[in-house]
Amino acid sequence: MRTCKYAMMLSLAAILVLSACGDESDSSSSNGDSRATKAIGTMTDSRDGQTYKTVKIGTQTWMAENLNFKTDGSFCYNNEESNCAKYGRLYTWAEAVGLVNLYDKDSGVYCGFDSACTSPNSVYGVCPLGWHLPTQAEWDTLFLAVGNVRIAGMVLKSSLGWNENGNGADAFGFSALPAGSWLNDGFGNGGYFASFWSSTGDDRSACGMYLFYDRDGADLDYYNKDNRFSVRCLKDDVEKEPITDMK
Repeated sequence: MRTCKYAMMLSLAAILVLSACGDESDSSSSNGDSRATKAIGTMTDSRDGQTYKTVKIGTQTWMAENLNFKTDGSFCYNNEESNCAKYGRLYTWAEAVGLVNLYDKDSGVYCGFDSACTSPNSVYGVCPLGWHLPTQAEWDTLFLAVGNVRIAGMVLKSSLGWNENGNGADAFGFSALPAGSWLNDGFGNGGYFASFWSSTGDDRSACGMYLFYDRDGADLDYYNKDNRFSVRCLKDDVEKEPITDMK
């Protein structure tokens, strides 16, 4: 698998700019960037009434829990409903982006399993209105806000629930749990790994974010779109118009 190129090619200038522009007025942790914010709130998904914790980290507001909105193609880990309550649901990339919601204004085509196109700024996908599936670049923005990609796993992982002493510091309230995934050979890695989709993909694969029980860092890599990963929704930037269903 090839590494998501953007994540590995961040310029020094971009890092310096983001560090200089951080918000120093909010609470912080010594485990991450002292300029990253930590503000906890909640949001309610109007589609099914479920309420999620949210957290502001830097300039971004994230769900602090995995999405648990039921779709026909989503699953609970090991097909056990109790795991959905604990970890949220696992989605294929097609389910995560909603396919028809992933519309490229520049090329005028939809991104499906066999069609390549660049992702627009905001893809609602399976996320509720006002929230969207993060792009690869938006995951990178999160990594920079908490320090860098090499410590992102340590500070974003929950402080409980990881096997083999793999718990994190949960320094920013992101509280990533080891929900596992579904790969070609079935469910696996529960208690050991967390995997999340981005909206960024090509003709056969899509960029996902991985956290590990035995590493402090985080990974962005390309994975088969038929895998089933967790979803964390990111609040829309009010200055941008999110992409909705296009006709």
